[in-house]
Order: sequence, then structure tokens, then C-alpha cells
Amino acid sequence: MGEARFLHACRRKRGNMETKVNWKEYAVIMAGMLIISAGIYYVMMPGGFVLGSLAGLVVVLVNFIPLSVSALTFILNALLLLIGFIFIGKEFGGKTIFASVMLSVYLWIFEKLTPNVKPLTGDVLIDMLCFLLLLCFGQALIFNVNASSGGLDIVGKILNKYLYIEIGKAVAFAGFVTAATSILVYDRKTLVVSLLGTYLSGIVLDNFIDGFHMRKRVCIISQNYQAVQEFIFKELNRGATLYSAYGGLNHEEKVEITTILEKNEYGKLLAYIHENDPTAFMTVSSVGEVIGKWNANRRIR
Repeated sequence: MGEARFLHACRRKRGNMETKVNWKEYAVIMAGMLIISAGIYYVMMPGGFVLGSLAGLVVVLVNFIPLSVSALTFILNALLLLIGFIFIGKEFGGKTIFASVMLSVYLWIFEKLTPNVKPLTGDVLIDMLCFLLLLCFGQALIFNVNASSGGLDIVGKILNKYLYIEIGKAVAFAGFVTAATSILVYDRKTLVVSLLGTYLSGIVLDNFIDGFHMRKRVCIISQNYQAVQEFIFKELNRGATLYSAYGGLNHEEKVEITTILEKNEYGKLLAYIHENDPTAFMTVSSVGEVIGKWNANRRIR
């Protein structure tokens, strides 16, 4: 009975943690969509350029369809979400719908608060680069919580499923087609800037996402390896792997500790080592991706 109660308590605690994480993820989506929406309304639209995105397509279509930007964005997003559910299935969950709705809500708020917005700098290239940074940072925040901002991501996934095109290339292809529509409204310079910006946005987005996912692989050789191992386990809530090491210079047998940490955890470990074992030997390398139950294996506090 005692073991059953303990397992039940662990499940309840894990469930509460997952609920908190979900709320946190939705907050991150709201922040990411706020950044993207602000970039669209205050930089891209008054700047007179089109980046390969649904928002870029909307900027072109509002010149031909008598609807507001927020209304047209909502309609197109709803149509794309419906197409996604039909042709792809359940992978488009509540977070994708929530992100799509928030884009329209933010644009509607901006339209009401600041109806007339002037270009940020007046230089199309500089404005495009500023928007590119805002767009990619917002997208990286959303992708980091396993969500999608909707729009052309849906088109890319459909192309990926039925034409077997890699997802990155599929989204880029959809973006290039959208950017090409800028010639219907703007000049050839804007077309070239839009196509260039679409290409650069893919590169910048990858860099932002890599930054969020970057981890530290730390290898430590210490005389007090047991204390270091205990600190990693109890204070950082991480696991570690121990290896036998044989010194080539002094022929001494030692123990090497290897662990994978997030950046803030690495900072705590480094401070502990400097204070408690300044003679410890450490090597540190960056890890771009961790596959497996690295996060799931963290103990419940």
C-alpha cells in the first residue's frame, strides 16, 4: 500500500508539473506571436516589402481585397488550419490554433491603437533586416515549445507529406512563392529584397533555434569526484556518467565525470568547482542536440 501511495503521489505531482509547463508554453507562444505581430505591423507593412510568409501574402492581398489586415489574416489562417486538419491530421493541436488566433488579435489591437504607422527607417533593406530578426526570434520561441505559428508552415508540411520534400525546403519553397507576389504591388527592387529576406530568414531562424537547444557537455577529473557527482545529482538534478581514466604523465588512475547541462546549470557547476576544487581539470564542449530521455529523466523534486 505504501508503494502504491508513493507512486500515486508522484503521478499527481508530475501531472501538476505538466499543467504548469503547459501554461508556461502558452505564455511563450503569446510572447512569440506578440514579437512577430509587432514586426509585421510596425516594420514590414510600412516598410513596403514582403517576406515569404502568410503575413507577406496578406500585405499584397489587402491591395486587392477590401478587408483589414487582421480580418484577412484570420480568414487565411482558418482556411489553412482546416486544410491542415484534413490533409495532415491531428498534429495541428490547440497550440497551433492558439498561435494563429493570437496573430489576428494582436494585429487588430495594433490597428486600433496606431492606425497610421510610418516606415521604421525609410531604407527597405535595413527595415527588412530588422523585421527578419524579430520574425525569426518570435518563431524560434514558438518552435522551442513544440508549437507552430500556422500559416505557411502548414503548406510546407503538406508538401512534405505528399511530395516527400524535406520540411525546411518545403517551407522555403512556399515562402519564395509568397515573396514573388510582391511584384504585383511593388517594384523589382522590393521583389529582390523580399526573395533575399526569405532566404536569410531560414538561416537566422536555424541559428536562433540552435541557440535555444544548445547544451554543455562537461568532462571533469577531480580528486573529489564523489562530491562533484553528488552536487550534479542533488543540486542540478542531473545525471552523470563515470569513466576510469589513466594518466599518461603520472600513471595515476582517476575518475572522469561526464554530464550534459543547460547553460545556467553549467554556470552553477563552474562556480561550485572554482569554490570547492579549483585544481579540478575540466573540458567543455557545446552540444547542438540531445536525443533520448534527457529531460524526462530529471527527478521529481
